[in-house]
Amino acid sequence: MLRRDRQVRMQIHQLMDACLFAVSFWVAYTCRTSPAVIEFLAPVVTLQPHEQPFNDIAWLLVILIPAAPLILEAQGFYERPLLGSRWTTAWQLSKGCVLTSVVLIIALFLARTQIARWIPVWFAMTSFVLVFAKEEILRQIFRSDLARARMQRRFVLVGTPEGTARMRKQLRAPALEGLEILAELDLTEDSSDKLREYLHNYGVNGVIVSAKHSYFEHVESVIRACELEGVEAWLVADFFSTQISRTTFDDFFGRPVLVFRTTPEASWQSVLKQVIDFVGALVLLVLTGPLLLLIALLIRLTSPGPVLFRQLRSGLNGRPFTIYKFRTMVTDAEQRKHELESMNEMTGPVFKMTNDPRITPLGRFLRKYSLDELPQLVNVLKGEMSLVGPRPLPVDEVKRFNDFAHRRRLSVKPGLTCLWQISGRNEVKDFKDWVRLDLEYIDNWSLWLDLKILWRTIPVVLTGAGAK
Repeated sequence: MLRRDRQVRMQIHQLMDACLFAVSFWVAYTCRTSPAVIEFLAPVVTLQPHEQPFNDIAWLLVILIPAAPLILEAQGFYERPLLGSRWTTAWQLSKGCVLTSVVLIIALFLARTQIARWIPVWFAMTSFVLVFAKEEILRQIFRSDLARARMQRRFVLVGTPEGTARMRKQLRAPALEGLEILAELDLTEDSSDKLREYLHNYGVNGVIVSAKHSYFEHVESVIRACELEGVEAWLVADFFSTQISRTTFDDFFGRPVLVFRTTPEASWQSVLKQVIDFVGALVLLVLTGPLLLLIALLIRLTSPGPVLFRQLRSGLNGRPFTIYKFRTMVTDAEQRKHELESMNEMTGPVFKMTNDPRITPLGRFLRKYSLDELPQLVNVLKGEMSLVGPRPLPVDEVKRFNDFAHRRRLSVKPGLTCLWQISGRNEVKDFKDWVRLDLEYIDNWSLWLDLKILWRTIPVVLTGAGAK
């Protein structure tokens, strides 16, 4: 189905689920505070009476209502077929309910609000039951003859014989079971009159046109016929063969355009990523403020030169920006780099060396635990970097890329941490492996992936794993 149809359907489901999670929270609270429920559960578990007014914790709904659908979306819950596997539905929903309960507990901890310990547990179980029940009700509705008749959409395939055969095979997917193909017309042999005959006599909902660019003249006549009849025409835009680009349709000041994109598309997840970047960087700067001052003082006392190291790095789409780091090397490190080129342990344009003589004793400690990277939180606040993204490389190293495909890692904002950071850091010796990890991140990006990388970064930083 078209993306806009899927988006509308997903938004309706998200609204329903947000309401059900809100009801689940109220039900969990009511069950925990109800004397009748406490007495009923007395043979199984001993619960002390809890008389906290619901109004005192109602503010949590402001967090739970938007968080629950976003968490379910991150689990792929809304990408399932309408009549998909119950096991898949239960598994994704259970993870979503548990994570939403974790968000509830974190919000309570940060706000220093006390509630009965059983409420988050009952909230997770109640939300699972209600949402799963909603899915079962919808499943039965969609299976009814009335729903099938209302949802059934009838199409005519128009194109070359090869193109229509390929399209028919793709349209047999389970997710498209509400779509019926009435006929296939050869774009080069069948006239527009034959198409109009089908449009007049068979209640056609739409025409799917699949053709290469050499048949544009024929395509235009088909679209005009549909235009006169008031029937939708879907033009399958596969005129050009692409390897990794994802194609989307948009408009540019009223003109229809095809967009070939290899980076994540603008979405609520990307907006939320920017919010997390800004808030996270601001909070971390405040929390680590005393540590930053201590490190700056130690650098000043143990080594002559500036506290901060500034260098031009390649940012989004290669745009240079000044990165900030605590200085971990002697002041003439850049000049001495040429003397050590032969000892480079990384393949490709990147310079990495074990026991680099330019690193100061304090700098070695700072590098091991990534403390030298903390000033880059300022770069995140300025919008030049993200908390998660490919590590930014110096401009001169980017200019030495011998494979232009490596520049695709510049298609997203650079970050403080990335898959390379949690996969061994300096133990990854081949630059191609480094790039492969970055492109894997770009091609599979989601907010959930960012959160997993941030979580896995914590033990890597605390133990200094992979640092040299």
